[in-house]
Amino acid sequence: MQVSNAHACPLIELIAPLVERDGYTPTPLSPVTLMAVRRPVARTPLMYEPSLIIVAQGYKIGHLGDREIHYGPGQYLVQTLPLPFECETHASPESPLLGVSIRLEPALLGELVTAMGERDADDEKAPVPMASVSMTDGMQGAVVRLLRTLHDPAEIAAMGAQRVRDVVFEALRGEQGPALRALVQHQGHYSRIVQVLSHLHAHYAEEVSVEALARQANMSPSTFHQHFKRVAQASPLQYLKRLRLIKAQQLLVQEARNVNQAAEAVGYRSVSQFSRDYKRCFGISPLRHRKEERALQAT
Repeated sequence: MQVSNAHACPLIELIAPLVERDGYTPTPLSPVTLMAVRRPVARTPLMYEPSLIIVAQGYKIGHLGDREIHYGPGQYLVQTLPLPFECETHASPESPLLGVSIRLEPALLGELVTAMGERDADDEKAPVPMASVSMTDGMQGAVVRLLRTLHDPAEIAAMGAQRVRDVVFEALRGEQGPALRALVQHQGHYSRIVQVLSHLHAHYAEEVSVEALARQANMSPSTFHQHFKRVAQASPLQYLKRLRLIKAQQLLVQEARNVNQAAEAVGYRSVSQFSRDYKRCFGISPLRHRKEERALQAT
């Protein structure tokens, strides 16, 4: 995989001193989280919230339907929708994955989209909800300024919000700008699917019918199914099942819920069905997964 050392080196030097452990490290700027992984991670289901992911060292490969999305030094990932996908991480103790995630906040996106005004007709091609974009000089400079700010409490207080704004502005000017603008402009089929996905994320534990979702999107069931699958790379019910299982994984691993509690919390009526679906998704039973993660966290 080709990477850009010119883009990577300043970011590595700025991120490395700020991370002391594997996983996600919060920062004083709430939308900004640092990432570090010192071992390879096999392909596994996960889900990012809408965000920009900039990798300074190491790299990741995302799998969304039949798409393979590479992102490492020299690219950044634009994740406009919280889509369940599968991801593998390439990292080692000698060359850990180092990166930064910037959560995309609707209020900031809306403000910037309004300020930037109408775009040309070339933005009318169908948006892609998740894609790797080449790092431009403008984005590189904005990310470097943001990371430098994290080293100075006074600068965080005075300039932190502006540094985040600069990065999001550069993303809006990039190849994924149309997909970002579609999140706040509420026009066309893509935006209707975005609204349905937002509804599913707020109500994933409730009973759902495809017909009701189609009515919400103001589409016929067949048209809705077609557009939903084009965006999410899964049918509505497949998407909902994967969403529930990833939410359950978070409850088991991060919140230490037991299997029965996790199954009920995400909308399963049968714990045995939940366990079968979970093992099919993650390759491990929920009980064993919970035990292994807790043992790993204790070391």
